[in-house]
Amino acid sequence: MLTTIEKIIFILLALVSAGFFFHGVKTIVDSIRKGRPAPELKNVPASLLKAGIAVLFQQTIFKARKWISAIHLGLFFGLLTYAFVNLVDVLEGFVPGFELVYGGKNLAFPFLGAPIINAFNLIADLMSGALLFSITFMLARRFFVKDKALTYRDNVLLNPKVISGQARDSLIVDIFVIMHVGARLLGQAYRLDSGADPFMPIASFLNGIFGVSETGIHAAWWISIGWVMFIVPYITRSKHTHFSVAPINLGLAKQNPRGQLDTPAKVDPGAKFIHDLSWKRVLDSYACVQCNRCQDVCPANFAEGGRPLSPSALEVNKRYLLKEATFGSHPDRLLVPLTESVISPEAVWSCTTCYACVRVCPVGNEPMADIVDIRRRMLIDGYEIDSGMQNALQSLATNGNWMSKGKRLRGKWAKEMEFPVKNATEEPVEHLWFVGDTASFDERVIPNTKMVARLFNQGGLDFGIMYQNESNSGNDVRRVGEEGLFEQLVEQNMAAFGKAQFKQIVTTDPHSFNTLKNEYPQFGGTFEVKHYTVTLLKLFEEGKLTVKNKLTHYKVTFHDPCYLGRYNGGFTAPRKLLELLGVEFVEMPRNCENSFCCGAGGGQIWMGKVAPGERPAENRIKEALSTFEKSVGRIGNPTYQQKQLFIVTCPKDMIMYSDAVKTTGNEGKIEVRDLIQLIAEAVGLEAPTMPLEAEAVPSAA
Repeated sequence: MLTTIEKIIFILLALVSAGFFFHGVKTIVDSIRKGRPAPELKNVPASLLKAGIAVLFQQTIFKARKWISAIHLGLFFGLLTYAFVNLVDVLEGFVPGFELVYGGKNLAFPFLGAPIINAFNLIADLMSGALLFSITFMLARRFFVKDKALTYRDNVLLNPKVISGQARDSLIVDIFVIMHVGARLLGQAYRLDSGADPFMPIASFLNGIFGVSETGIHAAWWISIGWVMFIVPYITRSKHTHFSVAPINLGLAKQNPRGQLDTPAKVDPGAKFIHDLSWKRVLDSYACVQCNRCQDVCPANFAEGGRPLSPSALEVNKRYLLKEATFGSHPDRLLVPLTESVISPEAVWSCTTCYACVRVCPVGNEPMADIVDIRRRMLIDGYEIDSGMQNALQSLATNGNWMSKGKRLRGKWAKEMEFPVKNATEEPVEHLWFVGDTASFDERVIPNTKMVARLFNQGGLDFGIMYQNESNSGNDVRRVGEEGLFEQLVEQNMAAFGKAQFKQIVTTDPHSFNTLKNEYPQFGGTFEVKHYTVTLLKLFEEGKLTVKNKLTHYKVTFHDPCYLGRYNGGFTAPRKLLELLGVEFVEMPRNCENSFCCGAGGGQIWMGKVAPGERPAENRIKEALSTFEKSVGRIGNPTYQQKQLFIVTCPKDMIMYSDAVKTTGNEGKIEVRDLIQLIAEAVGLEAPTMPLEAEAVPSAA
């Protein structure tokens, strides 16, 4: 089809396009290699293969926005199909008589039978339609509907070029797909000189409108393939770099446990500048889809007028900073502190480290890990922090707890028990109970702590605590960036563990559970660690605890703590226990992996200054009440109504949500209880609570 001159022009343009493309790839690779070392990865080929399968079937995008993800699926498979279609189109241009219409009747390739060619034509034709529909939807969503999910709040630090750059990149790719696919369909339509081809329904429809044209075939071919030679190098310089980088990023994603942070560098730990981050998290910025899914689930970002944190903006700003420094030839931008270029100091201290942004990211980015590294450097550089957090850290350094309590008071509650609680540092126990600060010292939580001890005792569990020898586990200390204090606390606890004889550790606090299970192994602490819900469930399954009172008069919902659920997969035990107790269980929309954060993690519970706007815990209580309103109670006696309970399995949750019930004015409508309170009632340790008497309803008569 192409003349000799046209073939020469095409080859020259293709070489230029390839040159710009490889220059773009080299620039990106060089930038990534400047990042610091990342944790060693194992069996990389297998990880890349697994990531390739996940990308091929778009498994990671359906964690959120199901309908949008379905549209994206059509876009992805359409583009994937066109990678092969374009090769065929190039052959049509270079090989005389190479046309696949009508089953390729004029082809001199006997190994390509009509069934194969017809199947290819049908797939290419239908995928062209899917591509045009999908890209038109995406274009309308961004430029006409102006979906708020694609925007950022005014108080979020954002590179001035982001808004215009995202719009420009999206528009260019949208126009490319429409022109490329549209021209290709027209080119095929112009070839149908014998009428409709049943295996090319869309092209046949267009043929009925535009007819046959040799000039049209020529022009359509150049428009379609010409666009490809422009877009290939452009991708390496635009937001759509994720087309090629995302699968690699997924394949090189974090392999160590979710609950284990990367160990900071020994020299200049933390991150002040962009290349102080590990190479993997520099790679994150190029893989970012800029879809804002992470922003959707961030507990610091959900409320209008709230905290100025957007995990998405962090990654996008990193990309633009790198783009300006490399493609924009402004290397001085690399020496601008991250707290001035990618995330504001206030946003850095807004993160609850709940892991929701990492979990929902379809390409495996870790914005939360960036924030922890930035915190580490800010503390080293003497950045002024919230007074409440400063006091908590000082108390942790002095007393081993964040509540400014003397070490000897840690076991005071145990000495008040009606039975002796063993000191695990003085006599052997099977289960070492690591109680944690809040459960040991907070008067609002201590009654629940005592109830856990009574249930352990009733179930015949051989357990003990370390009394004054226990220190804070350091989970939140490490996440606020105080690595030195974290290591000090680890050293203290490891010394205490060395004095004790035990088979496994059981914890009350999910934060302690996480760090003992996932981070202490970095320091030689390889323990079997269980959350108390797992331990109690085993006592029930072994018949050592039995339900005497079915709690059918309760309608409950359950909050998955971030550090028990999303970090460590502890979804099953609490729900099985609720099932054993006989309550009516109603699941909130955001549950398990998608559970919403209470707002206490990452040191937020220590903050002296309360952020403006609705707090995460308040939003969660409203979600629970809305869930109850939409459910239909099962209790049979119309004289009584079920009491509505918000069930937690974390001492911090007990505090956060009890306060939220008050601040939202919902006292009397919903009550926050630890799961242990229900278990105690069910096994007969507490007097049963009767259903509430319902208000009399006048009869219709």
